[in-house]
Amino acid sequence: MQIYRVKKTFTNILVHLLLISVSIACLFPLLWMFGSSLKTQATVFSDMSIIPQQPHFENYVTAWIDGGFGRYFLNSLIYTFTVVFGIVLVSSLAAFAFSRLEFPGRKAFFIMLLAAMMIPLPGSFVPLYVLMVKLHLVNTRLGYVLCLINVGLSFSIFLLKTFFDKMPKELEDAARIDGCNRLGIYRHVALPFVKPALAVVVIFNALNVWNEYVLALIIFNSKNLMPLQRGVMMFRGEFLTNYPLLMAGLTIAALPIIILYLLMQKYIVKGVISQAIFQ
Repeated sequence: MQIYRVKKTFTNILVHLLLISVSIACLFPLLWMFGSSLKTQATVFSDMSIIPQQPHFENYVTAWIDGGFGRYFLNSLIYTFTVVFGIVLVSSLAAFAFSRLEFPGRKAFFIMLLAAMMIPLPGSFVPLYVLMVKLHLVNTRLGYVLCLINVGLSFSIFLLKTFFDKMPKELEDAARIDGCNRLGIYRHVALPFVKPALAVVVIFNALNVWNEYVLALIIFNSKNLMPLQRGVMMFRGEFLTNYPLLMAGLTIAALPIIILYLLMQKYIVKGVISQAIFQ
């Protein structure tokens, strides 16, 4: 018994050391990025300290005002909120229909959605750009938002449908007895039931939209419409890059997603655990 306890303690110590090592490996780039944003162009590669003795917080002011970073940040907020809201609304309605309603071609349409997950976004750039040109949506906010909503639908519908499938039919029957129609059941019963899955959909798509770069490179040619990640590249010059300002911009870009993840962490964990139990 004593030997078993010693082995268990030793195993726990090894597991915790491994997890601590992984955490340090994940956090170090963020700390290095933040520290580099407080240095100057002359000391960014010579000063090896994480936090410099004389931090230059004015780099953030320069990046925000002189670099036009405030405009890019606002654009990304608008795109992220609009796209995530559109994905949650459309995917939850579609997943509820696929799961709880009977209609002709339901399985065929769902298989088509699953097949769309196998097509990477870069593989559809040429036909997508041709479609945007014909619809006169190139270099417009609407064209960019519609493209990103389309990209996030397949995975979101698939995830939400698995949760709707596990919703007890008794809840639906009880709501119908209380006078709810199908939209009422969707709003008052189904959505609260899949709240953990909705959190996963929100954080997953918010992360994708916030960090999106390639599609914005194709769609936009106006600086006033560019999102954050596209705007960050404006700090790169052909022969010289201002690394402290670039690191300051990247730090600002990372903060909203980190805050969002911390706020929704418990819902994400519940979603993962619930999905494992359902399987």
